[in-house]
Amino acid sequence: MSSIQAAIDRAETILPGTPAPEGMPDPRWQAIIAISEFIHSEPEAVWSFVLQWAERGDGDLRMCLATCLLEHLLEHHFDEYFPRVEEAAEASTALSDVVSRCWKFGQAEDPTRMARFDRLKRRCQRAG
Repeated sequence: MSSIQAAIDRAETILPGTPAPEGMPDPRWQAIIAISEFIHSEPEAVWSFVLQWAERGDGDLRMCLATCLLEHLLEHHFDEYFPRVEEAAEASTALSDVVSRCWKFGQAEDPTRMARFDRLKRRCQRAG
């Protein structure tokens, strides 16, 4: 993919879709993985994509958003995006579900940040 918009456009042609059969490659996941290539250079576009598709997807798609995009967005851009993630998760049960599926990496593993992340994740898990 040459641009974030091209990656998003490709993903949106197949989303929300349905999960691939067990053991088969899922084109939805592959399309979202292509978007993840832009987490460093285009974090705002990635964040907007997560917000949009968290509301429109099923549990499998939310897992993909969590593990392929959101947790890595926070891995590299925690201070900029965590307050926005927190606010959005408080307002949206779908985004709260995405957050509850995330792991901590990179910047999110810093002890102070980790405590904030863990508190939000617990709230999200209780809300679910």
